[in-house]
Amino acid sequence: MIVVYPVIFTQTNDKNDTYLIEIPDLNGMTQGQGLSDAFLMARDYIGNALFDVPDDSFPEATSPADISPKRGVFSKDGKSFISLIDLDVDVYRRMAKSKAVRRNVSIPEYLNQAADKAHLNVSRVLQEALMERLGFPNMPI
Repeated sequence: MIVVYPVIFTQTNDKNDTYLIEIPDLNGMTQGQGLSDAFLMARDYIGNALFDVPDDSFPEATSPADISPKRGVFSKDGKSFISLIDLDVDVYRRMAKSKAVRRNVSIPEYLNQAADKAHLNVSRVLQEALMERLGFPNMPI
């Protein structure tokens, strides 16, 4: 599920190019060093905030037209602007839950011998096959 939330960014003009970030719909605040990092931090905050929330219980996004950067928490700390940040929550959850788990599988002996001879990592082949079969988009393994 893809979500889009308005986010208030405030550039502080300090030596680290710090951006203070407010995500009103999630009562969230974070910061980033430079604009690229600030966008990543906002996206990461949204992902963490929604990680364990059922999809049908996500807070509704406020219209950007109804948010004033001048009323933001950090409005006195620099120049503020609003941007929309999107996140595919399903992909975020999969990425965060990519820890390997041990499973025992059985394969015929001839396949095991052929895989050894070809220097194949059977676990990796199995992961790739499962991702293809289950329709996961190019996820890192």
